[in-house]
Amino acid sequence: MLRHASRRLSVHKAVALAAPTTDIHSVQGCQCIQGQANSSNLQQIRGASKKQGGSTQNGKDSNPKMLGVKLFGGQQCIPGNIIIRQRGTKFHPGANVGLGKDHTIFATAAGKVKFHYHKLTKRRFVGVQP
Repeated sequence: MLRHASRRLSVHKAVALAAPTTDIHSVQGCQCIQGQANSSNLQQIRGASKKQGGSTQNGKDSNPKMLGVKLFGGQQCIPGNIIIRQRGTKFHPGANVGLGKDHTIFATAAGKVKFHYHKLTKRRFVGVQP
C-alpha cells in the first residue's frame, strides 16, 4: 500500500508503508537498509520539484527625457526660453544664447531664433536675433 507523504511529492516519490515482510526493492523513491521493509528502516529520497528560476535582466525602461528642438527658426523667444535640449553639443551656442550644464541652449535676449551652419568648422549654431 502506497501513501503520499506530502502533497508536493509525486507518485514516484511516495513513501512505502508496507508490512514487515514485504520486499520493497521495486518501490521507487525509497531506500531500504536491509532487504525487508518496516517503519524503522525506510528512508525517503526527494528530488527538486521545480527547476530553479533565474532572474531576467530585461523589462527595465527609463523615463523619457523630452530632448530636441523646442523653438524652431524664425520663432519669437524671450530671455530664459529653452531653444534646444540635447545630449552633447549637436548644436553650438551662437549670439544671445547660453549653454546649460546639460548642454541645453537657452535664449538670453528677446528676438527671433536663427539656425546657421559654419562650413569651415562643420558645426551647427543657434542664435537669437534681437
